[in-house]
Amino acid sequence: MASKRDWLRTGLRVLTQDGARALTIERLCGELDLTKGSFYHHFKGMAGFKTDLLAHFESEHTARFISATEKSGEPAPARLRRLLDLVLDDEDGSEGLDSAVRAWALQDAEVRAVQERVDRTRIDYLRVLWRGLGGPESDVGPMAHLLYLVLIGAQQVIPAVPAAGLREIYQRALRLAPHEEADPA
Repeated sequence: MASKRDWLRTGLRVLTQDGARALTIERLCGELDLTKGSFYHHFKGMAGFKTDLLAHFESEHTARFISATEKSGEPAPARLRRLLDLVLDDEDGSEGLDSAVRAWALQDAEVRAVQERVDRTRIDYLRVLWRGLGGPESDVGPMAHLLYLVLIGAQQVIPAVPAAGLREIYQRALRLAPHEEADPA
């Protein structure tokens, strides 16, 4: 029997591969080789599945990275590098997931609300990290947006910018960090 997490991971994979229209009970059951009864054991129909899937997306692809970064207790420059490493080295098959969720958000108000919250959370956390680097407060918001928009833009171009290329772009962008804090000795 598949766990609720198995259903949600399968849902994110289907969403990434074939888009929101492919998220059907039949498709999910087929992917897991299970019955509809198993689906209904975990979810109250597709509406309940969608709500849980979005919460899982937010938890696994935003909160998990922030939590792991904060757990280190390192100074802001090291936490920023750790966050970039976690995001760029994430190998759970999520390449294309953010793009799929964004496409879905254009058609569904519930998804849009979650995507707005995810974007706000991610940018706010980048503000915290950039602020911790020192430098003028007037740079905090624009630099947090710049770092986030680099990631989003890299996901949207076809083909997507690979992690190695994105890492190089971030290395250049981080040269804009306040000098005395950006490269601690």
